[in-house]
Amino acid sequence: MLLEEGEEMISEKARRAMESIGLTSYEIRAYTTLLVDGALTAQELSMRSGVPYSKIYEVLGKLEEKGWIESDGSRPTKFYPRSPATALEAMRVRMESEMRDAESTIVGELMPLYDKSGAKEKPEIWVLRGLHNILGKVREIILGCEKELLVALPSIAEGMSRQMQPLLRQLREKGVRITILASESTNSEVIKALSRVADVRLKDSMFGGGVISDSRQVILLLASERMGNEPLAILAEHTGLAGFAREYFNYLWKDAREIDHG
Repeated sequence: MLLEEGEEMISEKARRAMESIGLTSYEIRAYTTLLVDGALTAQELSMRSGVPYSKIYEVLGKLEEKGWIESDGSRPTKFYPRSPATALEAMRVRMESEMRDAESTIVGELMPLYDKSGAKEKPEIWVLRGLHNILGKVREIILGCEKELLVALPSIAEGMSRQMQPLLRQLREKGVRITILASESTNSEVIKALSRVADVRLKDSMFGGGVISDSRQVILLLASERMGNEPLAILAEHTGLAGFAREYFNYLWKDAREIDHG
């Protein structure tokens, strides 16, 4: 199938979605041509996709690097499309890994500068709205933790635990002590995964939750039907409040049920 200039094989919505994850227009045209026509040489692909031959090897190299295509050892080399689902999963894993590495480096190096700057002309308590904002602040607090992390995980926050697990593994490797109080209704597989990196106990009737870092920072996750579907949390950088939250956490911990490791 030979594409004319400006012709597209996919919808504008799909094209924008591919661009949003980092593919260029030439990469999209080359990949979709391979999807329709199957294995092609670089010259054949250039002719059928409309990607200039002077650019085709650069485009193919980028697509192979990003995991969207693969090549064989024939002469001339032929290029094959990978499954879109496989390519997206490979991109997701790579991007998450790069983001974790960047996040750890940036927070590890810049947070001490921020803490020493004396820039405290800000409120000590904030209200956080929306899952994205809450998760972002939870990640920041976890990455900045140095000695002790306490987590109260109600059933409504179970989904957050899956996103926290890679960060908790990083903390465990740094020697940070992690203690997690989870709801009795939490999925058993989630509990098993968390117990690999933390001391875990189960507690019935947990209506709220939170994260306490080094007895100086605390996020309280609130749960109420009157709040609707939007998650709501309170963030405090107040040692007094964080200390009180720690004491209450330890009070709940004493009556919580130990998990069966068998």
